[in-house]
Amino acid sequence: MHHVVEGLLREALTFPGAWEDHPWGDTVVKVRKKIFVFVGQDGFAVKLPESAEIALGLPGSQPSGYGLGKAGWVNVKCIEDDLPVDLFSDFLDESYRAIAPKKLIKELDAARGSGA
Repeated sequence: MHHVVEGLLREALTFPGAWEDHPWGDTVVKVRKKIFVFVGQDGFAVKLPESAEIALGLPGSQPSGYGLGKAGWVNVKCIEDDLPVDLFSDFLDESYRAIAPKKLIKELDAARGSGA
């Protein structure tokens, strides 16, 4: 697994209520029963209702398959050496906020010391 993807998996698991699962043999992170990030060997997929266009502008990125792309899901590939890791963390945060219940989002904001 690409080291950036490993880091994102570790980061995803720090979100309130997040847990790792392996449906269909894939590695995913869920909040409650809903997936907010798919993790692969060389990339990840996240739901980006606001930043999908930005993500799709990255090399190797594309809308997720199985109709998920229409719902804002984007597959992001880690194919370059100089990766925008901070941007990837923002994508993870956006995906979590798009999926998580409001109570857990409030918990996240409290833990981060912001009211965003």
